[in-house]
This record gives sequence, structure tokens and C-alpha cells, in this order.
Amino acid sequence: MAKHKKRKLQGNLHKPSKSASKPDSLKSSSKPKVARAAHKSQPTIPFQPEDRILLVGEGDFSFAKSIVEEHGCCDITATSYDSKEVLYQKYDPQAKEHVSYLEEEGQTVLCGVDATKLEKNKNLTKSGELFDVILFNFPHVGGKSTDVNRQVRFNQELLVNFFKAAINLLAASGTIVVTLFEAEPYTLWNIRDLARHSGLEVQRSFKFLADAYPGYSHARTLGNIEGGGGWKGEDREARSYVFQKKGEKGAIKTGHVNAKRKRQEMDSDNEDDR
Repeated sequence: MAKHKKRKLQGNLHKPSKSASKPDSLKSSSKPKVARAAHKSQPTIPFQPEDRILLVGEGDFSFAKSIVEEHGCCDITATSYDSKEVLYQKYDPQAKEHVSYLEEEGQTVLCGVDATKLEKNKNLTKSGELFDVILFNFPHVGGKSTDVNRQVRFNQELLVNFFKAAINLLAASGTIVVTLFEAEPYTLWNIRDLARHSGLEVQRSFKFLADAYPGYSHARTLGNIEGGGGWKGEDREARSYVFQKKGEKGAIKTGHVNAKRKRQEMDSDNEDDR
């Protein structure tokens, strides 16, 4: 009996499958569905290579390095809250390597930059040029308190002060992009409302995909953790929020949505990519 079943299975290998026997008209009808599925998986990149970009709160500068090396960005000012000495201690050895790469590529690296006082930093304002994109990935005040409510309040204050400072350096039709994890306590910060109270409006939001930035790794506020710590930021669900000045209709900086969808996103701040 066992041998008979084996021969039957072998015989079935030579029979045409149901899909192979379908008419050509039915085969072709399934192709658009495959194309749409592939389209949805494309990452959204909220800037263009030629944009003048300000990166705020960089950790080990791996994100800055990636957008220059992999996305061809050529006018980057990458900043860190830490002094250069502290930066190199916290993120040894990769921070020094990343900074060296950026400087060799002619990009600007600034340390000791407070995200809440950007408009007062002479290194950012002396040229008089404004930025097309100001991007702050995973802002966090650090371990100021173990109390969740106080942590939420501290981080809300950080974001509000950042928004109010950044808006002064934003070019006409420019955008501010902030990326947060999609989990508590980050969802408790109510970032959309904070932005609205700071003179901004939501243009859109989309899932942040770390894989879109080869070489990027999420840097913890505390610095390198032996063994990598209990989790990797690159593996966690995250969302990027794109803001613009109230009343402005800036162009959506991405090549992954069609013209019809662009218009829909401009008309509603509730239109999110999934």
C-alpha cells in the first residue's frame, strides 16, 4: 500500500497544475494584484537627494551616513546633543567612523546642539539659509524619571520646544519629520496635537522601515550596551509624522505614491500610509 501511494504521488508530479491549465485571460488578470502588493511594500522616503536637510538628535550618526551613502543626499547638517567627547565615549567605535565619513563627504557635523534651541545656534543660522527638511528620529529626554506620567510630560515638553525652535529654520513649503515607536508610552505623547499647538499641521504619516536605510542602527540614549541590550530599535514598529507650517501646501517628498493619492493626502491630515 505504501509503495502504491508513493507511485501515485510521483505520478501527480507530471500532471499539469490547475493554474497551468487556466486560460491566458485568467492568468493575466492576476498580475495587477501582484504589482499592487509589491507597490505597497515600498518604503516611503520623506526627502529628496537635493534637499537641504537638518538632522536633529543623531545618536551614532549611522542614519546620517546612510542617507548620504545610500540615498545620495548631498547637503546634510547632522547634529547631536552630546559633545564630541561624550559622543565618542558612548558610541565607541562606530560614531567616530561615521563622523569621519560624513566630513570626508563634505557634510556638516555639529555636536552639543540642543534640539529645543535650534534658532539660537549660530552654526545653524549664520548662513541665513533655511532647511527643506528637519528630521528628528526617536526623540527622548532619557531616563529623567521612572514615573510614566512624568516621562510623558517631559517628552511632550521636548517636542513642543523642538517644534517652536525648528519652525524658525524651516524653508517655505519645508517639512518637519519626527519618528516615534508605535507603542506606549510614545503613543501617549499625542504628537499630532503637540504639533498643532506649535503652529504646524500634519501633512501625512507612514511606517518607518529601518531596512530602507542600509547601515543604520538604532542608537540608545545611554550609548552602546554590551550584548546589544534586550531589544533592537530597528525591529520595533515605528511611524514617521510629517508636518508643515499651517496653511502651507508643500509638495509631498516621496516617489512612492501616485498623483491622485498625493492630492488626497494634501486634503486630509488623517490620510496615513500603512
